[in-house]
Amino acid sequence: MNISSAIGVFGGTFDPIHIGHLRLACALRDELGLHEVRLIPTGEPPHRQPPYLPARVRLALVQAAVRDHAGLVADDREICRQGYCYTVDTLREIRQQVGATTALYLLIGGDSLLQLHTWREWQQLFTLAHLVVATRPGFAIEHLAPEVRHFWQTRQADDFAKQSAAGTIRTLSLAPLDVSATQIRAKLQANEDVSALLPPAVREPLMTYLHCKKTQ
Repeated sequence: MNISSAIGVFGGTFDPIHIGHLRLACALRDELGLHEVRLIPTGEPPHRQPPYLPARVRLALVQAAVRDHAGLVADDREICRQGYCYTVDTLREIRQQVGATTALYLLIGGDSLLQLHTWREWQQLFTLAHLVVATRPGFAIEHLAPEVRHFWQTRQADDFAKQSAAGTIRTLSLAPLDVSATQIRAKLQANEDVSALLPPAVREPLMTYLHCKKTQ
């Protein structure tokens, strides 16, 4: 398998996309030597309240954030999908497009791994992609649901140059930054400065949108 043709998949609400998201996407690309990493903002998330920002705004901000980063691509498939967006459906779509032999690497956070057993058809994720987990300090497998812990313990892999297109788990070496979209939204609502938490290309369009919204 040619690792250079492998594709990373990084989905999320991106409400809004921030420096932590971009840092993880670049780390996924660089650590695994991926040809492409697709950032996929979700349309209608099934596990949380409606996003703070409209879908098209979140997509536009992701597009702006990745514009100057080689190999990072904004993917609008979930924004364009009607109804709830499930990761397993998205991976199936991508797998159909890229074929059975192209390696896919799904990046999720440690918090998402703790909830993985609640995801729709979560076991099927391993038939479609490898799982790459960005864990924070203090992460422990004892906190995982037993069925997820079994997958974690039996599917660990370090050498991604000699493996199939899907089915294993590894952690991302780069730890996530201590920044969250929840924190940014709270600061925005309190009229606090968030410029240091946003990619430079995102700051102006986000502030322009919020200003226009207030004056409507």
